[in-house]
Amino acid sequence: MSPRHVRTFAAVIAAASLGLAAAGTALAGDDGKGAAAPQSLGSNWYAAAPYLMPLDNDPPDASAVMDATGLKAFQLAFVLAPNGGGCAPTWDGTSPVGSDTAVAGVIAAIRAKGGDVSASVGGYGGTKLGQTCATPEATAAAYQQVVDKYDLKALDFDLEEPEYENAAAIHNEIGAAKILQRKNPGIYLSITTAGTADGTGWFGKQMLDEAKSQSFTPDNFSIMPFDGGFNGAASQTAALTKFNSLLRSTFGWDEATAYAHEGISQMNGRSDTGEYFTQTDFQTVLDFATAHHMARFTNWSVNRDRQCSPPDNNGRTSGTCSSVPQSAYDFTKYSVKFAGATPPTTPPTTPPTTPPGNDGCTAAAYSAGTVYVGGDTASYNGHTWRAKWWTQGETPSTGGSGVWQDLGAC
Repeated sequence: MSPRHVRTFAAVIAAASLGLAAAGTALAGDDGKGAAAPQSLGSNWYAAAPYLMPLDNDPPDASAVMDATGLKAFQLAFVLAPNGGGCAPTWDGTSPVGSDTAVAGVIAAIRAKGGDVSASVGGYGGTKLGQTCATPEATAAAYQQVVDKYDLKALDFDLEEPEYENAAAIHNEIGAAKILQRKNPGIYLSITTAGTADGTGWFGKQMLDEAKSQSFTPDNFSIMPFDGGFNGAASQTAALTKFNSLLRSTFGWDEATAYAHEGISQMNGRSDTGEYFTQTDFQTVLDFATAHHMARFTNWSVNRDRQCSPPDNNGRTSGTCSSVPQSAYDFTKYSVKFAGATPPTTPPTTPPTTPPGNDGCTAAAYSAGTVYVGGDTASYNGHTWRAKWWTQGETPSTGGSGVWQDLGAC
């Protein structure tokens, strides 16, 4: 099994104890949602947040990592469907988000030090919510529980095998991301998928086509150029160049716009398939990313960002150390450098143009390409309208199917 998903129950217990201990102090300022209210961080920090498994792979003390590196944000992994099936969010398929205290405690400790977190949904192992939830709306509702529970300002969709080979599941995931983007203005969304020498493979291209068909643009599309015949920085920057071409051809962007929507997720040290990526490789990729004004620079994972014993781990890959000589958190420090080199930006997605006569309305302007569900509001021709049930492409009016209720002039 990949070291990304080795289950260590002792680590689960240890992390839970850490979370509860943190909750004793950091949760004093709790907003009632299970974790302290987030700090106001620029999107540069969410774009640089490295992955951390808070319940697996011998999680390090996040506060100690922050003290040692200056890091302000972590990408917590992974939110999945329950191992027994269903459309409810869980950590690693075993710990329901709704009743969680352990991860909430870790988040509270990070926020108490001025940091924040994003949550990553999906990953390589386990069953994904896009596979078990019947529709994009149901999938979005499950993820909204995570956003609400932890008051999240950022979310990552890690679309990998076997989910991204399932067209219906990817339709649900992309549709859910679009709904979340609409319902949570300003939320930072990343889409992460496999990397290949061509940028990404057939299923990754299918995912991009799905995003285009749904008119969905996240803050970035990131590839993982490892575990696919890569070795060293040159192979990774070549893949990023190819992926830039894919983004341009799919969405009609120019080169600079494509790079402004492009990210990379690396694996520090020895990869699952025996590739090696050293500190020098990370610096080279960082230089490429900053020179091209890329949108994201992250890695798997903080749990692995420490030296094994012996340093090469006898030529094996581990989920808890890097299998290369290093000092603690060498690779995390590159994320801090990227955050410092990337100024905070406004999310790149442009909201729909307000139709004529819409002045004074506070609800978002109606868009024919947007899916609305019961209770959603939109403004049109100077009036605010509320959807009674699911609809798309039906202009607000008092006629038609009767889906829209006129709430009056703005």
